Amino acid sequence: MAEPWIVDADGLTLAAFVKAKTGVAWSVAKRQIATGKVFVDGAVTTTIDQRLVPGQQVELRSNAPRPHDPEREGVLVFDDPHIVVIDKPADVNSVPYEDRETGTAMDLIRGAWRRMGKPATTIALHVVHRIDRATSGLLMFAKSKRAEVGLAAQLRAHTMERTYLCVAHGKVTSRRIESYLVADRGDGLRGSTSRLDQGKRAVTHVEARESLRGATLCAVRLETGKTHQIRIHLSEAGHPLVGEPVYMRDFENAGHRLISSPRLMLHAATLGFEHPVTGAWVALASPLPPDFTAIVDRLR
Repeated sequence: MAEPWIVDADGLTLAAFVKAKTGVAWSVAKRQIATGKVFVDGAVTTTIDQRLVPGQQVELRSNAPRPHDPEREGVLVFDDPHIVVIDKPADVNSVPYEDRETGTAMDLIRGAWRRMGKPATTIALHVVHRIDRATSGLLMFAKSKRAEVGLAAQLRAHTMERTYLCVAHGKVTSRRIESYLVADRGDGLRGSTSRLDQGKRAVTHVEARESLRGATLCAVRLETGKTHQIRIHLSEAGHPLVGEPVYMRDFENAGHRLISSPRLMLHAATLGFEHPVTGAWVALASPLPPDFTAIVDRLR
């Protein structure tokens, strides 16, 4: 395998960079990217106009297989008459945000059922919790009203166990973070407020696992589950997640340099709950996906 190319200029698109390095026509460079032959920092990308930053590594792997189609390859890690849990890929919405939106985790579940010969369109899916589009990992839906009510009660009582793995900028120390979150902290972003009567209580437990170059691999346990809670709490603590597209303004304004990443470095790794029908404890785990481990390996 040829040595990867190191990006030394800011702002180039991936297609322009590949064309410059290979000397092929635009159409060829774009086709190489679209068919999964080009890797950025070890992870395949099919985004032709992705902007590159200095220090990133780009590889052309002519023999790489065409990327899998997640529409047909959703991985179910738990599935019984009452509950289904999918290992959601990054860049897939949990649920539709518009009536016509497709390609969600719900579509992946139904696609998996169709492959298994199940009546995919007649099985109800009730939303229990959500994870961000950019976050990968374990996502659960109820298939019966009894399960939906029981799982929702566990979420309210904070008895459901959820652990995330993430990579955050800087040297993170293990800590407990508690604040009150609002939809607008005053600058258009979600964040914490000093007005306790306006915000919703959010508690995050952070465990520093491994020091990396300019970052820290952390395990994060949610005590509460508010929108963007992990991303907000770590960003406000001065440690935005690597690949963070929203909550990094304060970090950049302080003069820090963001580590480049083609994805948000946040993965829902474990999920534990009492089955609302059988009463059995269910403990599930999801391994880190290759595009996540590629960034961790680069920073080691």
